[in-house]
Amino acid sequence: MKTTTLGAHGPQVGRIGLGLMGISAFYTGAGQDDAGGERTILGALDRGVTLLDTAEMYGPHTNEELLGKTLAESGRRDEVVLATKFGIVRHSDGRSGVDGSVENVRRSVEGSLQRLQTDRIDLYYQHRMDPAVPVEETAGALAELVQEGKIRGYGLSEASVATIRRAHAVHPVTAVQTEYSLWTRDPEAELLPALRELGIGFVPYSPLGRGFLTGAIRSADQLDDDDFRRSNPRFEDEALAANLRIVDVIEGVAAEVEATPAQVALAWLLAQGEDIVPIPGTRKLERLEENIAAADLTLSDDQLRRLGDVAPAVGDRYADMSSVNR
Repeated sequence: MKTTTLGAHGPQVGRIGLGLMGISAFYTGAGQDDAGGERTILGALDRGVTLLDTAEMYGPHTNEELLGKTLAESGRRDEVVLATKFGIVRHSDGRSGVDGSVENVRRSVEGSLQRLQTDRIDLYYQHRMDPAVPVEETAGALAELVQEGKIRGYGLSEASVATIRRAHAVHPVTAVQTEYSLWTRDPEAELLPALRELGIGFVPYSPLGRGFLTGAIRSADQLDDDDFRRSNPRFEDEALAANLRIVDVIEGVAAEVEATPAQVALAWLLAQGEDIVPIPGTRKLERLEENIAAADLTLSDDQLRRLGDVAPAVGDRYADMSSVNR
């Protein structure tokens, strides 16, 4: 697979990474096939994927445990740019909150290191910003972890440009993670220009619109009752029906280039810049291979224009948007 550098001073990674959340949490079928998850992780490494993304709240904890076990038993830890996240405290009874305190940074990193069975985390994200704790304090604690060798670099997820600048002034931010795809274009206005100015890498999550851009989801009835997308405004009946127009354009281009809709959606995203490393998630090896092949798909200027001209999706990204872009 082609590679790129994550930001001005970040690690070298494959152009497409792997998001592991859906193996263990939130989506239909999650947590039901650890053996399949292990095969997908190892299959990703075999095919040149190096950036693997998890978080302590996926499960909670079970996703990190699965990844740590897989890497330890296979002896392939050193092949991976290992990314995980802290800052969303998720309890077994379903309650959750945010905690960016210095104490929680210290507590969380030790837990993740143990579950991941490693002595260092390559990229450690603050999962959501904590309005009760100045980001300078959190960034200072993360800088100390870098100095101690427990993490190689740190990132922010769903942070505003102002917050990113404040954190970056304390210690350079390696990467920022937020949603970006053909149905989420928000980063183009302010976030992407700021990241490029500062030399920070960009890791879009949900680059396939939580599976919607593949064309496989035509009704919320296809999803389990406990699937997170059931409560997502973009998957409500009227919004979903309106958003299928985005899929129609993608499918039209896919037919022209003899590729799948997922490959076209990822190829469009990769064409937006060498500094963009999307992390599509999957539990299936065949879907992984499909996604990876997008790195070799070149779209024409006209095709990129037609895709880019599609109006944004109807509906908010989350039912509660208060925790993002802050």
